[in-house]
Amino acid sequence: MKTIRLTTAQALVRYMMAQRVIVEERDLPLFAGTFAIFGHGNVAGMGEALYQVRDQFPTFRAHNEQAMAHAAIAYAKTRMRRQMMACTTSVGPGATNMITAAALAHVNRLPLLLLPGDVFANRRPDPVLQQIENFTDPTTVANDCFKPVSRYWDRITRPEQLITSLPQAIRTLTSPSDCGPVTLCLPEDVQAESYDYPAVFFERRYHDQLRPEPDRGELTRGLDILSRAKNPLIIAGGGVLYSGATDSLASFAERYMIPVAETQAGKGSLPWNHKSAVGAVGVTGSAAANELAREADVVFAVGCRLSDFTTGSRSLFQNPDVTLLGLNVCAFDSIKHRAEPLVCDAKVGLEKLDHGLSSTVSATRKAWYDRAYGLAQGWHEVTDQLTAKVDGDCPTDAQVVGAVQRSAGAQDVVVCAAGGLPGELHKHWRTDQPGGYHVEYGYSCMGYEIAGGLGVKMAKPDSTVFVVVGDGSYLMMNSEIATSVLLNRKLVIVVLDNGGFGCINRLQQGCGNESFNNLFAEGTRVDGEIPQVDFAAHAASLGAESTEVTDVAGLEQALKQARRHSKTSVIVIRTDAKTTTQEGGSWWDVPMAEVSSSEDVSAARQVYQDKIKHQKVDG
Repeated sequence: MKTIRLTTAQALVRYMMAQRVIVEERDLPLFAGTFAIFGHGNVAGMGEALYQVRDQFPTFRAHNEQAMAHAAIAYAKTRMRRQMMACTTSVGPGATNMITAAALAHVNRLPLLLLPGDVFANRRPDPVLQQIENFTDPTTVANDCFKPVSRYWDRITRPEQLITSLPQAIRTLTSPSDCGPVTLCLPEDVQAESYDYPAVFFERRYHDQLRPEPDRGELTRGLDILSRAKNPLIIAGGGVLYSGATDSLASFAERYMIPVAETQAGKGSLPWNHKSAVGAVGVTGSAAANELAREADVVFAVGCRLSDFTTGSRSLFQNPDVTLLGLNVCAFDSIKHRAEPLVCDAKVGLEKLDHGLSSTVSATRKAWYDRAYGLAQGWHEVTDQLTAKVDGDCPTDAQVVGAVQRSAGAQDVVVCAAGGLPGELHKHWRTDQPGGYHVEYGYSCMGYEIAGGLGVKMAKPDSTVFVVVGDGSYLMMNSEIATSVLLNRKLVIVVLDNGGFGCINRLQQGCGNESFNNLFAEGTRVDGEIPQVDFAAHAASLGAESTEVTDVAGLEQALKQARRHSKTSVIVIRTDAKTTTQEGGSWWDVPMAEVSSSEDVSAARQVYQDKIKHQKVDG
């Protein structure tokens, strides 16, 4: 048997390079590259291995480990999970900085290969710099924190362990049902140790997009449920996009006259103006979709995990005879809310159902479909009104969203993650294409926005990528502005400065509490001074073009200029911290204090007790 003597790190990199995919008849690497921040836990091992192949396998330098992992996640999401990236870090804080990103990838079912440096396997220099010591179990170290947020986790303590561990890691990353973050902890000494690896281990391997077929019994039950439905509603989740099932969904919905609502992850499953599209659903949903969801007798969830924001904390589906049908490639998600499962690939499942359903549609179904279309048109008018250009200072978030929308082209992408903006975007943003809407709302991670925008731009270099971010998230993580300049990946970043954490301040007051510790103007200060952050000057210091505008007209002009700039542009605008879109949306379960000296809190608690009566907690 022919062998090749390589270090553990060299073998790992070579194996990654051997993994391939065919996407739209193009032969592409499964791993588009590696983000790396070097330190004493990986510079001599992984750093050396990556240097040897720098001309064939890109290594990208970042400024923050969490941010680079966010960029890698956004890349994979934009590439619809067909391509991905790895991230390597030093031992200690460099490694644990990625735990938040691992959790984000886990919640969103997105592939991410994490290669954190780890403490010495031979333990000779214990405790090494940055090592966490467990007083009773020396095998437990900081990287064990990755276990609950990884779909597959291993610690490579001998070079030959790669032979069994790497195929399992790749299986997880490419699995339609188990997809999520993989963590391979790499002890500093083991990275540099060598082994005679079988040459066949590094032969090219192609990974097809697997499309599991439905069980015959589940398919039969699904056909029966849909054929009897009078007022059905489809809820499209991210699985529709990852399966490439958008065309199948469009034809299915049209043929059987079923309106389609979209989750945050599923937005873009249909063009916004498709006859079947009724917009966003749930807490951040449209009035059209939510009215239909309350009355539907069948809710057909396709490729979504039915989170609390989608279901209004289990209060949205109010028809007493409602039946849920869960088409999902992941069995875990298919049975939520006592749904009848249909475990299969979204595209395959829709096509199988299409072949089995009668083409005859009842008059009741037609009337329901026509009503849904009318409700959707009414919601479009609401969006037009709320996002329209206005004169004067301090616009609302919706008005800023409208300005960005008017600047965006059909192939452009909007990126956001946390705070109040995802709600405004979910309700009002209009996209014509899958992938044109990129909002991370599974983990709702502040700080994802700019780093995520970088990942999107790396995946779609020909699109203009608009990052819409609040001042709170900007202050949490902005370092990848510098990375975007370094890598020549231009972003257009719009910073909405509302003076603090405006979204949570509104939630706080909605719970009957006084504004406290959220807005700069009303927070706790030692010396009474309110910080005046010059976001434009800060962005300029990181290498970006930057400007501050005072109104929507100025924003629209700045957006035009930003499109002409050759590098990342940051536009800052002050916005109204108090106003958000009240139209649409559904209830969200946020418990109020059961006992309080505040009359407002007690009143809010009474409203809360009335609301929870509508929750369905039977499965």
